[in-house]
Parts: sequence; C-alpha cells; structure tokens
Amino acid sequence: MLADSPLLTKDFTVYAIIEDSGTQIKVAKGDVVQIDLRELATGGKELTFDRVLAVNTGGKATIGAPYVKGASVVATVLGEEKGDKTIAVKYSRRKGYRKKIGHRQGYLNVRIEDIKA
Repeated sequence: MLADSPLLTKDFTVYAIIEDSGTQIKVAKGDVVQIDLRELATGGKELTFDRVLAVNTGGKATIGAPYVKGASVVATVLGEEKGDKTIAVKYSRRKGYRKKIGHRQGYLNVRIEDIKA
C-alpha cells in the first residue's frame, strides 16, 4: 500500500523554465535543446541564461515575478543546425502571378549542464 503512494512514484527531477528570444523552454540537466541562432563571443562555448521564470528543485517550486532572483542555467554549445524548409506561396488569381518562397531557420544546439537556483 505504501509503494502505491503518489509521493513515492512522483518524479522530483530538477528542472527550470527559461525565456529565450520570446519563447519559454522547459529544461533539465542533460537536455539538448534548440534555441534561436545568435552571434557568440570569440571562442564562446558556453551560454548562461539568466532569465529564469521558474525552478523546481526536488519538489519545491520557485516562481519568479517575472524572473527568479539569482537563478541561472548554464549550457554548452554543441553546434549550429538548419531547421526544416518552410514554403510560402503568393498567388493572385486571374493575373498570372505566382511566387514560391522558401525559408530555413537557423538554430543553435545546446546541452544544459547546470541549473543554479
């Protein structure tokens, strides 16, 4: 009966919700996430996200207003990647006007190394 308790089966992993380029991303230690491409400092292999919206450390959640004070997430840069191609089509009827435009968004792959709360 005790083994079926929801407290024992609940997952108490440490995670954080960060804000980057207007998007909110839930990250945990060891996760590999894609963020928007940006210019890095020369020799920059590490990123620090200081806009942390929420942190959960072992079942205790801290919610920021709007950010958690003193919290940060450290990530290592793995490399750049292009996303899938997006097709946009412009069309005007009865005018013979058709235009096809393609776009591939650039992303930066990072691995989350540490969550400091």
